[in-house]
Amino acid sequence: MFNKMLIANRGEIAVRVIRACRELGIKTVAVYSEADREGLHVKIADGAICIGPARSSESYLNISSIISSVEVVDADAVHPGYGFMAESAAFAEVCEKCGIRFIGPASSVIRLMGNKIQAKKEAEKARIPVMPWSGCALKDEKDAMEVSKKIGFPLIIKAASGGGGRGMKLVHTQAALGSAFHMAAMEALSAFGDGEVFMERYCERPRHIEIQIMADEHGNVVHLGERECSIQRRHQKIVEEAPSPAVDEKLRHRMGEASIRLAKAIGYTNVGTVEFLVDRQKNFHFMEMNTRVQVEHPVTELVTGVDVVKEQIKIAAGGKLPFRQGDIAMKGHSIECRINAEDPVNFIPSPGRITELRLPGGPGVRVDTAIYCNYTVPSHYDPLLAKLIVHAPTREAAIKKMAGALDEFHVGGIKTNMPLLREIMKDHEFIAGNTDIEFLSRFS
Repeated sequence: MFNKMLIANRGEIAVRVIRACRELGIKTVAVYSEADREGLHVKIADGAICIGPARSSESYLNISSIISSVEVVDADAVHPGYGFMAESAAFAEVCEKCGIRFIGPASSVIRLMGNKIQAKKEAEKARIPVMPWSGCALKDEKDAMEVSKKIGFPLIIKAASGGGGRGMKLVHTQAALGSAFHMAAMEALSAFGDGEVFMERYCERPRHIEIQIMADEHGNVVHLGERECSIQRRHQKIVEEAPSPAVDEKLRHRMGEASIRLAKAIGYTNVGTVEFLVDRQKNFHFMEMNTRVQVEHPVTELVTGVDVVKEQIKIAAGGKLPFRQGDIAMKGHSIECRINAEDPVNFIPSPGRITELRLPGGPGVRVDTAIYCNYTVPSHYDPLLAKLIVHAPTREAAIKKMAGALDEFHVGGIKTNMPLLREIMKDHEFIAGNTDIEFLSRFS
């Protein structure tokens, strides 16, 4: 096992990793920007080191600063959390060359699956269904026009790199295709430094379902079931749950087997998530693979009893998975709500000082957070304040438990999206399990 780990992240995921390391007997060092000097992760780690100014490009995304910090504190491993360096093949490669254990898959695998075009090709090789697509990057507007005739409308143009909805354009007619192609390419180049885009048939009102996988370095690969992640705003998830109300045992088995097949085909190790779109006929189509721990991993932990972060660290240390596929069972139902510092009406970020804080509790209620009373939420980063997660024997009971926990949760001094989350828990379509990726646009 590792002796000392540098946590190359901030906020609730840094706190989550520090707590996992503590249980495994690993000393931790937090990194922080000047804006995060009073962060909870800084206060609870065994040590802390400043890596630069508030701007993330000069701190949390500065490879030289993080590697230098590893050397200064004499850490033998780095946990990237999610976001920032978590899916940076360049950072993982530097760690490999410097003899630092990166908690995640090999840099070559991150690079392969980080390009959505290459990832789709790997999925096709592994006999996993994909939506009809261009098969490669689009060369120019003329190429886009020719491909559209084969795919049909509506279609969607996507950036080969990155995510979060940037470089993505929905196109309903050929007349709109030219401008959409150029806009997507320019947006992708600006956001990711890579203007490559591809095209695929648009799946109308699908569910966003993802499969959590684990793969050790001894050839053992398992999946931990699915998560329903359809409630999104601008491709950012807000509510997640496990299991999905739309997935039965047969579909779960097929999606799980497909995910394992892909992981084995690319030589994947550590934890990861294979994401699918599921249409109304319950056909699933590969979308992408996330080569890191997900924000929504707690719902999987609560229904399977598996500590995803601890297993992730143990795998990186060379350990074998302590279970096989037959040992994994999903018990009860779990829901996660992301509490964001933002106006619930116009979604404008709401940074500032937290003047009051009341956290919910009770059996089956979990809060993953790094906020505290009098903490000042910085304006420089993602507005996620906390993840509220509940677990109950049934989905109906989990919804009621979440509604009660949201009513109990209070953050003073800043605005949050909790009023919206409370309304979602009361919505008849949500309660019935009738959700898809367009749910929030219709709801709001």
